[in-house]
Amino acid sequence: MEEPATSTLHREFEMSLSDGGSDDDMPLTLPTEGSHSGSIRKGCDPFAQTQRSKLQHRRARINQQINKEMRMRAGAENLFRATTNNKVKETVALELSFVNSNLQLLKEELEELNSNMEVYQTDCEAVNVPMIPLGLKETKEVDFTVSIQDFICEHYGEDSSLYDKEIKELMELRQAMRTPSRNQAGLELLMEYYNQLYYLDQRFFPPHRNLGVHFHWYDSLTGVPSCQRALAFEKGSVLFNIGALYTQIGARQDRSATAGIDRAIDAFQRAAGAFNYLKENFSNAPSLDMSSPSLCMLVRLMVAQVQECVFERVTLTTQDTHFTSQLCLAQEAARVSDVYLLVQQTMTQPLMKGYVQLSWESMVQVQAEHFRALSHYYTAAALCDHM
Repeated sequence: MEEPATSTLHREFEMSLSDGGSDDDMPLTLPTEGSHSGSIRKGCDPFAQTQRSKLQHRRARINQQINKEMRMRAGAENLFRATTNNKVKETVALELSFVNSNLQLLKEELEELNSNMEVYQTDCEAVNVPMIPLGLKETKEVDFTVSIQDFICEHYGEDSSLYDKEIKELMELRQAMRTPSRNQAGLELLMEYYNQLYYLDQRFFPPHRNLGVHFHWYDSLTGVPSCQRALAFEKGSVLFNIGALYTQIGARQDRSATAGIDRAIDAFQRAAGAFNYLKENFSNAPSLDMSSPSLCMLVRLMVAQVQECVFERVTLTTQDTHFTSQLCLAQEAARVSDVYLLVQQTMTQPLMKGYVQLSWESMVQVQAEHFRALSHYYTAAALCDHM
């Protein structure tokens, strides 16, 4: 008997996984370097004892504890509403107070971790004001192998075992993108999985049918878990992590030289682009970090850090103390102050107040005042030199 010919769907699925798809079909394009066709890339070692990995491990542990406490609170609240026994109500109320206290402590611990900016900064000895990076969103393991296999059998009428290799590679790709390295390879890994999700959405997640796959992600700042069946939530969360990883890459650059400043500017601009794309193309996000007000705040924060890097580059390239040079520095400092002031105003909006950690608010306020003072200083220096 002759071996059956490979189906069109099989060839497309295999080409999609090996080549990453055509750039012409992608809803988002982020430039990458190097080619990795024919192989599934791996994330960084989840057990590596780097400062960043230790911080991420602690974040993951706290996220899981927050999830556990919130489920206990939901159960206790349901029991409190359902029971008519006063003694039971008193016991449940006491338990609720303990759970709420634990949740508050966990959120404070997570806020302290999110306030740790030094881990993401450069090791250069030059003194730079630290940039604000964003931690990656954590996710639970999920396996949609069976869902895809069932859909292939029912919708395409083909033997799903023909796709075992490709589906396994897709699951490995999802596992790897949970721990991306803080470099171009990590960005390519996240982008490759994002591209695969685009094809999955087109071929295996029809709008009229629910495949029963639940995607769990944790809020980047508060650790509050969210769950949706929509593949759009998975895509949006991966795109959020692309932006977050760009913030970490930007924060680690050595800004004592123009080359490092230029790399930081590029990274923060790309982070702003990812968050802005997410804000404009994804709606009804279940987590607050992916809501429109939060994304608007993150875009403005990235723009402010870009403007700060521009000021640093101007100071490096301006060696003279002439009147026009000093006024130019004053103008650049004023621009930085203005954009940080805009970020500060965004952070004090109703939905954001109390959500953004205090360290971020304090840093943004200090930067706004610092660069306003620098603007006054350079203006005064220019006038004194001109007199």
